[in-house]
Amino acid sequence: MSNRQTLAPDAAEIERLADAAIAHLPEPFRAHLDGVVLRIDEFAEEAVLAELGIDDPFELTGLYTGRPVGEQSSLDSGRMPAIIHLYRRPLLDEWVETGVTLESLITHVIVHEVGHHFGLSDGDMHAIEEQG
Repeated sequence: MSNRQTLAPDAAEIERLADAAIAHLPEPFRAHLDGVVLRIDEFAEEAVLAELGIDDPFELTGLYTGRPVGEQSSLDSGRMPAIIHLYRRPLLDEWVETGVTLESLITHVIVHEVGHHFGLSDGDMHAIEEQG
């Protein structure tokens, strides 16, 4: 019997999987992601959850903050960079509850947040998913 303990993926592993998901996006999308920061946190900050009207921090697995590509201008100098936030604990919780692979779940969240970077709303993305 092994004494090896299996641990939940840490932030570095979540980042590695997210980087792999981004690397598999079509080149036209990846080309517009230069300068977008990938940030892994345990949970969203309470102020973010309150702003979004979310009571349970486990309900938010990812978030895009920043201006969509089509709204950016040369006057944006000095602004905070666009950020794709991934929330490790909610991701792990959803992974366990749904039974999908962690790679698939992170890819789904990354694609969703990249969609926001390109100016798509949640409704737009749900419509696209339903067509597929």
